[in-house]
Amino acid sequence: MIKKTITILFSVLLYSLSFSQEKPNEKVLQELSDNACKCTDSIALSNRKKEDIIKDVHECIDKYTGALQISTLLQGAEKASKGNEKKEINLTFNTNKNSQQYKDSYNELERYLMQNCESVKRATTTSETNHDKFSKNKTALDLYQNAIDASKQENWKEAIQNYEQAVKADPKFIYAWDNLGICYRRVGEYDKALNAYKHSLAADPTGKMPLQNIAITYVYKKEYQKAIDAYNDFDKVYPGDPEVYYGMGQVYFTHLKNNEKGLDNICKAYRIYSEQKSPYRSDAEKMIGYIYKSMKDEGKADKFKEILKSNNIQFD
Repeated sequence: MIKKTITILFSVLLYSLSFSQEKPNEKVLQELSDNACKCTDSIALSNRKKEDIIKDVHECIDKYTGALQISTLLQGAEKASKGNEKKEINLTFNTNKNSQQYKDSYNELERYLMQNCESVKRATTTSETNHDKFSKNKTALDLYQNAIDASKQENWKEAIQNYEQAVKADPKFIYAWDNLGICYRRVGEYDKALNAYKHSLAADPTGKMPLQNIAITYVYKKEYQKAIDAYNDFDKVYPGDPEVYYGMGQVYFTHLKNNEKGLDNICKAYRIYSEQKSPYRSDAEKMIGYIYKSMKDEGKADKFKEILKSNNIQFD
């Protein structure tokens, strides 16, 4: 008979990144992820700050992390005791949420949900809504709703026509300008998209959506230095926002072929996402994996580790 002793440890670790950790039982992972997904189904998205939505997603994942920790521990014990029924197994269940054990289980659930749970995808991609950025003009609002309905059908031409009429009815209708920019980008009218975003910023210079999308639009235009400049403008208004670092990291790595700058920026994004308990952390983790492969192929694995270390990230 196997004796299983659970001990409690308390420790603080660096931000950790592991590409080779032992995987939990797939059936258990799926079951716990399904429960966490049902939890996120009830998260309210309308007229809320993005940080509050992300906090709710985190709480749903956290709710089932402990169960996955224990399941993974028991799975390891079974493997260790295989062929030796008299062997005593000591299991360490770490309740500290800064521990590597907790992080590994949390990250497994988070990765699975980001790939398989529609409500998590919806929660992480939803835009903040603020009633102050809507119009009080009924005609503009009706046209805006027509445009929203057309966009759901991917009828971008009709959506653009309605958004254009909406901003004529109310030139300070911020969300109409924002969405008009998105629709123009959808049809490849990048200069018109930039113009729409700039009109939005004229009405509200702190608009996060247009600040970010100006940079993204320059990427579509293949004007990569202008994209970097736009992300720097974004950073001036929202210093330390992880989307700045993530966006610049992608531009440096994917388009400017600068692995080191790409990695440094993605690491900064990863660290902040981790602090915020944001599911976007898994996207940054994937990017770090891609950059690792590229730098390893170049014989720069040591430089890769050096950059991670400078960002207080542990790589196993």
